[in-house]
Parts: sequence; C-alpha cells; structure tokens
Amino acid sequence: MTENLTGKRILVVGGARGIGAEIVRRTEHAGARVVVAARSGTEVRIDVTDETAIAVAAESLGDFDHVISTASAHHDVPVAALDHDKIHAAFAAKVIGPLLLAKHFAPRMPAGGSFLFFSGIVGWKPKPGTVVKGAANAALAALVTHLAVELAPLRVNAIAPGITDSGAWDRLPDERRRALYNGAAAASLAGRVGTLDDVTDTTMWLLGAGWVTGETIHVDGGTRHQ
Repeated sequence: MTENLTGKRILVVGGARGIGAEIVRRTEHAGARVVVAARSGTEVRIDVTDETAIAVAAESLGDFDHVISTASAHHDVPVAALDHDKIHAAFAAKVIGPLLLAKHFAPRMPAGGSFLFFSGIVGWKPKPGTVVKGAANAALAALVTHLAVELAPLRVNAIAPGITDSGAWDRLPDERRRALYNGAAAASLAGRVGTLDDVTDTTMWLLGAGWVTGETIHVDGGTRHQ
C-alpha cells in the first residue's frame, strides 16, 4: 500500500492512545502534519461533547485536509441498570460529537478533504449488556451517510472494527483477556482477532479513496456474518 500524505494536515481526535495513536504514527510516517486532540493531556483539548471547545479549536488551528475521531464513551450495562447521563454521553461521543466536528471544521476543509469516524461491530452484532453502545454505533453509521450527502464534495466515512488487540483490553486480567481474544477469534471467519495494522491499513486507504463516501467499512474478520 502506497502511503503518501505529504503536505496534508490531519486532526486526530482521540489520538493519544490505542487505535488513535497508531493512526497518528502511520499518518506522520506518510508525511502528514498531524495535530492530536483529546479531552486532556495532549497537544490540543477537544471534548467532542463541548461545542465551545470544538469551535475554539477550529478557529485557532487553521485548515485541515482530514478530520478523524475515535471518540467513544461506553455504557455497557443491562437495560435495568441504565443511567440517563451515561446514555447521553455515549450518544454524545458517537453522534453529537461528529455532528459538531462537521459543523465547525467542514467550512475550512478543501473539496478533497474527508471526515473519518469510528463505529464498532456491536452495532451489527447485538448481545446483552451492550444496547447503548450498539445503538450509538449503528446511529453513527447512518449519520455518515447523511453527512456525506450534505457536505459533498467532502467525503464522510466510518470504520467499524471487530475485537482488536489495540491496547483497549489491556486493563483486563491476562486470563480474561485471553478468553476474550480466543472467543473473538473463534467467532471470526478469519480465525483471529484484529490488529492495529488491520485498522490503520483501512484508515490509510480511506484517506486516499477519493470515490468512497457515505460508507461504513467493516474491519471485523467477517464476525458479523457468523
């Protein structure tokens, strides 16, 4: 895969760790000038639920060719244990945040620019205890289609990864993490869990795929078909 982003400016919201951090590394290696944003502790503060912070960042940072957001706020509990504010936070990260990023950054982007957001397999593979995350991820997939129509010729796409060894599960005890990965591999047509390269390869392709817009690209080893 040829990766040449020389001269491109890219904003990565959620680029401090995991998939976001690997996207930063790959896009910088390809020659892009990357700005990393997160709620705290990185180059730029952007909380995707805070419109004022987004507006300030858009005004102060200048133009970008691509805007990427990996933001999420999980609320994985049974329906009986749902919390109103945490439901709102989950949808704010996956739906309201992308809308606000589009509102404030799209007017500053060139015709060949793009937005890339991150959904996830649970939007297509329901299981108990993930109703909020599943609905929010599915809503994001619908959102990118509508944004692609309204913001054209800017492109808007999403990636929906399956279970990926991205560091997100490192907080689990080793035995539980191995069990999670073994179960995910068994449920995958590819027979394994995803890697950071699987996701970032797709990211790099989408940044240059000038005739792809309004799409959610599934990077899940075929798990949703099982």
